[in-house]
Amino acid sequence: MRPRLVASLAALTLMAGGVTACAYNESLGRSQFLITDNAGLRQQSEAAWAEALRTQRVSTNAAQNTRVRSVGDRLVRAAGLTNLTWDYAVFEGTSPNAFVLPSGHIGVTTALLSLASNDDQLATVIGHEIGHVVAQHAAERYSNTSLLQGGLQIAQGVAGDRAQAVGSLGSLGAQFGVLLPFSRRDELEADRLGIDYMVRAGFDPNQAIALWRKMADQRQTQTPQFASTHPSDATRIAELERYIASRSGE
Repeated sequence: MRPRLVASLAALTLMAGGVTACAYNESLGRSQFLITDNAGLRQQSEAAWAEALRTQRVSTNAAQNTRVRSVGDRLVRAAGLTNLTWDYAVFEGTSPNAFVLPSGHIGVTTALLSLASNDDQLATVIGHEIGHVVAQHAAERYSNTSLLQGGLQIAQGVAGDRAQAVGSLGSLGAQFGVLLPFSRRDELEADRLGIDYMVRAGFDPNQAIALWRKMADQRQTQTPQFASTHPSDATRIAELERYIASRSGE
């Protein structure tokens, strides 16, 4: 059966029978509604990764690729995700950006590498992306979208949206409501998890503040927070400062 049809039927079954599929995510400290998980999105993730490698300009710069892999592998170990085979790629791009796929694929742009003046700042972004995987944000969003759409075909389910995001390296455009790639809550959760992995891996978490201040400074325009899939830079920096301060006594 087609994956989106399976998802629709699952959503209908859940609504009709009053069945819940709640799972407690210890890393987040909250329950999630899940009718699939990262493993269930593997086929779509692999297809999206292959499409990104086929359609985007991939950097062959050895130093850039080694840098990303070195930082990424340290964070993967800190997050306890060595059970996955992680792939990294550096994409030529003028916008500082990164993305993750739930099957263990991370892409970063050359512009991001240029903006991140040290490995601690690069770890901020990669740790954040790994946080999305630990949090199962893609699976959670897929599950919620399936439930809300009921028996309708979900042609733009999470895997499709994330594949689209890969194609443009994160530029899906502003969409309101449930079709946003990740919610602002998800982004802040991934930020906090990323800080945890940075600390465990021996990176300086204060460099996360430095990176986001640079990101704020280099933006030519500020997207209003209500129209963005991400928190505003000011909100993100304030939340990071608060979270890092709360960890200082550990």
